[in-house]
Amino acid sequence: MHPDAERLEIIYRDSDLVVINKPPGLLVHRSKIDRQETRFALQLLRDQIGQHVFPVHRLDKPTSGLLVFALNPEMAKRLADQFARREVSKQYLAVVRGYAPGHGTIDHALTEKRDPIADKRANTSKAPQEALTHYRRLAQIEWPVAVDRYPQARYSLVELRPHTGRKHQLRRHMKHIGHPIIGDANHGKGVHNRFFAETLNCPRLLLACTGLSFDHRASGGSLSLRARPGVAFEGLLATFGWLKESGFNDGGALP
Repeated sequence: MHPDAERLEIIYRDSDLVVINKPPGLLVHRSKIDRQETRFALQLLRDQIGQHVFPVHRLDKPTSGLLVFALNPEMAKRLADQFARREVSKQYLAVVRGYAPGHGTIDHALTEKRDPIADKRANTSKAPQEALTHYRRLAQIEWPVAVDRYPQARYSLVELRPHTGRKHQLRRHMKHIGHPIIGDANHGKGVHNRFFAETLNCPRLLLACTGLSFDHRASGGSLSLRARPGVAFEGLLATFGWLKESGFNDGGALP
């Protein structure tokens, strides 16, 4: 590997799998949707460890966090089956607009969104798919700035635990209950996204997969992993005084 090449943060690695903390703005693999992109997690990780890797799930390009790759076809199938059977526990942190309810479950079926380039040959008659997300508000704040039409702006830090894995599920579900995720260009509101990017120095989607748990024989049972949400995200948490509520108060490396 060239010494100047980008290095990914490896959270866990053994002979069967490797887990990285994917930065925001990085595609998992090549896509017809982003033909101009030249950086992909799959290729970067392969070059970094000098070994072929197999993606078993995905994160959207703007979402950061835990991303699992198998190191052999057998483990790839085993892990992909766990994701398909909904046996993997996933935990996300998100900052949303407004005061979100204390906790709840969003049970709202989603019509599969298809890209006109990547999905042009797909069947468009598919019925809406079951989609379930559990959420819990961790903190809230009223910021004394007139970002929109009100003299103050309200935001919440939420923990999201998706039970299903539909395309853009968390972003679409939070918009559905009236609390879009900050930085979401498609489902949020531009004036708030620009405020976070330009004034609060956080120009990204504020959604990060910070926890994963799944069955893994090498660990003798369930393997539970955590990852930090990223420098800009944590800087925003510090600005709002939310580090303790987020679980990343120490500022150091996670075990």
